[in-house]
Amino acid sequence: MKDKHWCGFWPYLSLEALPVLDFAQYIHRDVMPMPTLLAGAIHRIVAVAVAILTTAFMSAAHAQSIAFTFDDGPQLNQTPLLSPAARNQAMLAALKKHNVKGALFVTVNNGADRPEGLALAKAWGDAGHTVGNHTMTHPDFHNATYSLAQYQKELLDCDAVIRTLPGYRKWFRFTYLREGNTPEKRDGMRNFLKEEGYRNAYVSLDTSDWRLNIKLNEVLGKNVAADLAPIKRAYLDHVWQRAEAYRMLSQKLQGRDIPQVILLHHNLINALWLDDIIGMFKTKGWKITTPEIAFADPVYQLQPDRAAAGQSLLLSMARSLGLNKFEGWERLVDDGEFEIAALKAQGY
Repeated sequence: MKDKHWCGFWPYLSLEALPVLDFAQYIHRDVMPMPTLLAGAIHRIVAVAVAILTTAFMSAAHAQSIAFTFDDGPQLNQTPLLSPAARNQAMLAALKKHNVKGALFVTVNNGADRPEGLALAKAWGDAGHTVGNHTMTHPDFHNATYSLAQYQKELLDCDAVIRTLPGYRKWFRFTYLREGNTPEKRDGMRNFLKEEGYRNAYVSLDTSDWRLNIKLNEVLGKNVAADLAPIKRAYLDHVWQRAEAYRMLSQKLQGRDIPQVILLHHNLINALWLDDIIGMFKTKGWKITTPEIAFADPVYQLQPDRAAAGQSLLLSMARSLGLNKFEGWERLVDDGEFEIAALKAQGY
């Protein structure tokens, strides 16, 4: 094992660190009676076994965890495959299969302003997931012509629609993950959230699933029978690349693994392959947690001075500390263009 510590201070128990009994020194010498010799050997064997079991237990206890959250739902737009209800059900089925409780952040005008769309959002609460606020119309808070008062109204109007849904919580996620293009707008919205009793539902593990979803729909629009295996592979690779990169960034900034909160979207690509995404994290040894448990970590109480527009909390923290560029940073801000270029090279 390359790493010598857990969480900065728990030392690994190592076989090399245990004293080794040299049987040769007792052969032909009447120094230690054989029963005592065997008892000492057994004692050390037991110690080794305990060390191995303890290491395995502690490693599991400190496994990297991830919570699943989804933005922009419920979507009622038509796609080449699956109806809106079928897409919604497919995502809920994948979460149920893996016993995952997540959160849906509702953008009302995407569908919840109609009875059939509100029913899809209600299904998330009925299944035990959290229902949060993602505004009425998904405006860009960095638009210079969009005021603080307008943005606050977006939150309140959305709240009026979703507050009676099962699973409703006062959790707000900024659209495009942008907290305001001026300090006045940023601080004004942060104060407003506090006054209204809302949590800023930060994202630590940002993905560009939306970009690959555009490519997926584009390909299916041309040929509904197209081979989707390369797109699926690109999507899984993209999410895993982001997961590893953000995990490394959390270790760099916090000196530890934080419970990651991933941002995905209520869209076709996740209706098709959310099951595979969750399964991938499990296979890689990550533990699935809930957004509520993840948000209890102290890191999600931080408010970076330099919010990275449209990016994760971790990138905002890095920029607040003056760490604007670091190894691998380009892949965290490329909006999936690496994967799109690779698919284009394959004829997609």
